[in-house]
Amino acid sequence: MQQRSFLEAVANRRSCYRLGPNRPISEDRVIELVDATLRTMPSAFNTQSTRIVILFGAHHKTLWKLVLEALHALLPPEAFENSREKVETSFAAGWGTLLFYEDMAVIDAAKRTYATYADQMEHYAEHTSAMHQLALWTLLEEAGLGASLQHYNPLIEERVARQWSLHPTWRLVAQMPFGSIDQLPAPHPQLSPIETRRAIYR
Repeated sequence: MQQRSFLEAVANRRSCYRLGPNRPISEDRVIELVDATLRTMPSAFNTQSTRIVILFGAHHKTLWKLVLEALHALLPPEAFENSREKVETSFAAGWGTLLFYEDMAVIDAAKRTYATYADQMEHYAEHTSAMHQLALWTLLEEAGLGASLQHYNPLIEERVARQWSLHPTWRLVAQMPFGSIDQLPAPHPQLSPIETRRAIYR
């Protein structure tokens, strides 16, 4: 099979909302992909502030139960039922979840070390996290897995930290449920004209 280019791999990466538990690769391979991403992604001032939690099996299911608990306490019944269906069929039905964190202790240390840029360090950390997210999303897609990127933080942050005894300086950024692709994603949405989204001077 001909290997795809980087741009082709990125273009094929989609939000998959019907995930299943089937496993085209092993748990160890997922861990290898996470470790490789942590080793190779850049970070501003080499802070290496990104942290990733990998949840498989019962741990993955527990995460989405915590999400539902938080939503149940917040939403009116009809809205909760809509959210419950989405969580159970789109996210919890998958094989695992990656939790993306940024270590605020590392970021605060960088603020002190690079005081000129202190007010931008948290923005830089978001950029670092985003690069890890895109890399892993694409790598999972290349491995035959579907995924999507979710943001139930800060709603679930305290519950998750307690459940897995996570370091108190870790700040939750995003959740990436993944699994087998039980339904192909929708076609690419209509894009805004490229000409309105970039400028050229030459």
